[in-house]
Amino acid sequence: MFLTTTETIPGKNYEIIGVAMGSTIQAKHVGKDIGAGLRNLVGGEVKAYVEMMNEARDIATQRMMQNAQQMGADAIVAMRYSTSAVMASAAEVMAYGTAVKFK
Repeated sequence: MFLTTTETIPGKNYEIIGVAMGSTIQAKHVGKDIGAGLRNLVGGEVKAYVEMMNEARDIATQRMMQNAQQMGADAIVAMRYSTSAVMASAAEVMAYGTAVKFK
């Protein structure tokens, strides 16, 4: 599956199939959350949350690609991520883009 954040793929003709999307909601366990709270007091990168968000993006991307494959797509163009906090210490990550089929 070819993914791109651009709206076109140079040299390729394709038809739009629809919107492909995938999402996940991730949370860290209490021990990591306490450590992150302490990091907030002194400043610096909160590595537990960086890891959590990287994992969430990977899961959302894989789910989006599965959704596009189910539609018969060859690629996803104009791919984007969206995030939102759904509760304390939990975030939703959504990956979405336009599923296309090469002509």
